[in-house]
Amino acid sequence: MRIRVTYATSYAYQSDARHILQVLRLTPRSHEGQHVAGWQVETDADVQLKAGEDAFGNLTHILSTDRPVGGLTITVRGEVRTVDMAGTVARTTERLPAGVFLRETPLTHADAALTGLGERVAREAGDDPLSRMHALMHLLHDELAFDPRATQVTGTAAEALALGRGVCQDFSHIFIAAARSLGYPARYVSGHLVRDGGGLAQEAGHAWAEVMVPGFGWIAFDPANGICPTDAYVRVAVGLDYLGAAPIRGARTGGGEETMVVSLTVAEAQQQ
Repeated sequence: MRIRVTYATSYAYQSDARHILQVLRLTPRSHEGQHVAGWQVETDADVQLKAGEDAFGNLTHILSTDRPVGGLTITVRGEVRTVDMAGTVARTTERLPAGVFLRETPLTHADAALTGLGERVAREAGDDPLSRMHALMHLLHDELAFDPRATQVTGTAAEALALGRGVCQDFSHIFIAAARSLGYPARYVSGHLVRDGGGLAQEAGHAWAEVMVPGFGWIAFDPANGICPTDAYVRVAVGLDYLGAAPIRGARTGGGEETMVVSLTVAEAQQQ
């Protein structure tokens, strides 16, 4: 599939921001099943963009300002060609051993309920690791409600599980916490998805998880949709949790109240 992504994030400040520093994880890498045919990250303000790479192998840009700005827009335009790999993730850029992704974070802390979730999956799915992960994905998809108003971006896996609802970020955090409780390295993935009626505006990017499954390697699971990612997915960044793979993260000095507007379109290229 040829997927075209157009993504803009606009910030307006109550007064001029004296200094802005952001890490942008907006650029995907090519790997087996995903070829980046062209990609641009631009801004409309007098800022510096320095390309680099983080510890997880994600392509980054460091955005910084050395003079006051009243607002800025970060624009992404790109095209990716994808092939359905049935969830397998191969020939990715790996800077760290898989065992690092067993590390717990505050957002993915496994409390008694999450540990119990993992134990339930182990009982019901048996000893096969791949069957366990598929069972976990389907269980979350079937038993949790998708609700964009239920949680905040700083919410934890334990909080979302207790509520029984959340967004793709919450589904992924719960999946990751339960998988790690069973001893499987798991990581958070941020990216894009061609949704039904592709070409319509979306409110945000998408998120899913990857697990190092013994005998298979990294396998991707999307518990929010109950499927392993297909050629409709664009994989952009990975991390221990949302914070490590967030598209834009940073801080500023001054500016007062901030208004942010996101515009995102993800579609098959021939539909545009």
